[in-house]
Amino acid sequence: MNIIRSRSAREWLSSLPVVILLLCVIVAGNSENIHSQLLKTGELLWKDYFILRSDIPTPDCHQNPDMEAELDRLAGEAAAEDDGLGLFGDEVFDRQAAAISLKSATTLCRAKYQMATDNRDRVTTSVKAFRSIEKSVAAVSLLSIELKRITFLVLLFICAFTSSVARHHIAFRPMITRMDHRVSSVAQLLGNIILTVSAWNYRNSIFASGTMVDYAEIYSFTIAGFFLLTCISAYQLIVIPKDAKPKGDIVKSLSTIPLYIIMAFITGNYFFLTEGHAAGVAIFFSTLFEQSDMFLNIGLYIWVGMLLKQTRLGELVFNVFKPWQLPPELLAFVAIVVMAVPTAYTGASGIIIIAMGVVVYDELRRVGTRRQLAFAATAMTGSSGVVLRPCLLIVIIAAFNKEVVTDQLYGWGFWIFLLTAIVFFFYAFLTKKEKLKVRPAGEALRPCLLAFKPLIPYVLIFVFIGLIYAFLMDAYLDEFSAPIILPVIIIAVLAYEKIFSKSVLAPPEESAVDVGHRVEYKPDSFEESVRLATTETTVHIGALLLLMGVSFAVAGVIDRSGLFANLPETFGSIWVTMGFLIVVLVGVGMIMDPFGAVVLVSGTVAQIAYQNGVHPVHFWMLTLVAFELGYLSPPVALNHLLTRQVVGEEEAARAVEDVVGESFWYRHERVLLPLVVMGTTLLIVAIMPLAIGYR
Repeated sequence: MNIIRSRSAREWLSSLPVVILLLCVIVAGNSENIHSQLLKTGELLWKDYFILRSDIPTPDCHQNPDMEAELDRLAGEAAAEDDGLGLFGDEVFDRQAAAISLKSATTLCRAKYQMATDNRDRVTTSVKAFRSIEKSVAAVSLLSIELKRITFLVLLFICAFTSSVARHHIAFRPMITRMDHRVSSVAQLLGNIILTVSAWNYRNSIFASGTMVDYAEIYSFTIAGFFLLTCISAYQLIVIPKDAKPKGDIVKSLSTIPLYIIMAFITGNYFFLTEGHAAGVAIFFSTLFEQSDMFLNIGLYIWVGMLLKQTRLGELVFNVFKPWQLPPELLAFVAIVVMAVPTAYTGASGIIIIAMGVVVYDELRRVGTRRQLAFAATAMTGSSGVVLRPCLLIVIIAAFNKEVVTDQLYGWGFWIFLLTAIVFFFYAFLTKKEKLKVRPAGEALRPCLLAFKPLIPYVLIFVFIGLIYAFLMDAYLDEFSAPIILPVIIIAVLAYEKIFSKSVLAPPEESAVDVGHRVEYKPDSFEESVRLATTETTVHIGALLLLMGVSFAVAGVIDRSGLFANLPETFGSIWVTMGFLIVVLVGVGMIMDPFGAVVLVSGTVAQIAYQNGVHPVHFWMLTLVAFELGYLSPPVALNHLLTRQVVGEEEAARAVEDVVGESFWYRHERVLLPLVVMGTTLLIVAIMPLAIGYR
């Protein structure tokens, strides 16, 4: 018997509002497509439907006026206008011209009457019913556009509060000891105070400017949001969890400070003390609100990943490869290649790790992949996909840089993807622990095809919903529509599993998936699955978006400090230039999210590269690979932090325990393998075009 867990206070106060907001975003996005198609349908059914959308009022003019009486009236009005001083004495009322004008007005009046009559005759009951539906959808679409910023703001802070309460922000390591909790809470208290004060100053400066303020409620809401985060930090400083270990090391405790708080200290120090511009941090943080569409999509992608985690889709996909008995290295290679596709839709490897990293890790472990290799593959799950169509990151690059177009970047990006995959396979082959043997095709093909059979309903769901969107809404799984289509598809998949086809589920005693020593609970109930997925989603959205928001302020500090302005315009050598670009771009990737990094690099580093003879397409391919290397490089190694966050600290600790006594490579494989793969790819991308004269 399946027992449904009762709802916790956190689920009522956090998960429920978040799922409502995310569903509203999906409905709003679909309403735009639906409204567009309704307008086209209306035009097909009724000619000039755009005119029929509204009732034309009856004109207040006269269709058959008494021409002579009207001309006499006009003549009288002309005479009355003479002020008696002779100012208009030379002007004589032209009765003939007035008659012509009056006839034209009468003709126009009759046309208006005819139009109103035709409209009244054509607006049948069916037209009224159709336009009522169409206008309702239009109203929803317009309302969603108007409320998009406030919707994002509410989503951001609900999730940020949840991340803070759950102590789940992105940091180098989690809080374990009482000292960890004290140090992290003090830092969060001070960092959130900086953000609150900056938001307060930003609001005051906006209203003091005397200009019209759009979305005025956002500024007050932001202050309230940061202030509540401050209160949560103060409470956590006083109330330390009972399960926290005693004592602790204050130096080690510094690594538990969330990354967004460290960035708040850095940016606050610059804007408060160096520039004396307290509003600076909040000004750059507000970039999130200006790009609310993009960041709402990020929230949807994370939700998709958590919903997908509740399905058996990942397990069934990997089951197709099981009959071939692939060695762990080859299976990791398969995971890297397969996960490039969803990464191309989300546009950032960090997002795909949060969304689907745990699925990849679990399935690699399920077939016996060693933990260090599974961590390595998961950390670079999406590193090869950010250059593929229809990656949103490339669209942003093309928008900020007129020197390149998306077709160029996508075209070269495909070859970069192949290069990354080949390099990974090469190093996986060099570092294998066992001989790379694959089961003969004669033995593996039939079981492989049988393993694919359970996937057929999933494929049909994807195709069916995709066709509905394509034919009924003219929407496709591209960078614009994917965020609102994918949740619908995954919810349908989840409903298929949990409601319509219990036969595909594991028996009740296997509903908890054992991955090594770690157990992931998977409920049989559709409602509970959605609830559990949304609960996980909230902490990830809050942690990631806060980090992204403050990283925009870091970009502002780098830009305003004039760091790049002091560099020489030319380096004298293309090779020196390339060395400089590699160091700078990897460094930017280590400290910033990809979207903020692209904005920063477009206005600074890109111009230096162009002036020194680096081809724009070459530069941006180099940039994307360098960013990915930065996200995998210590001391920050954001993708490793995200991997550890979604997989769990216990698994990370066991990965270390598993390799005690092994060689240096295998003890640190989860860090070294991604570094050498992306590092080698970066060097090839940097050197090869120059060697063949691509400038």
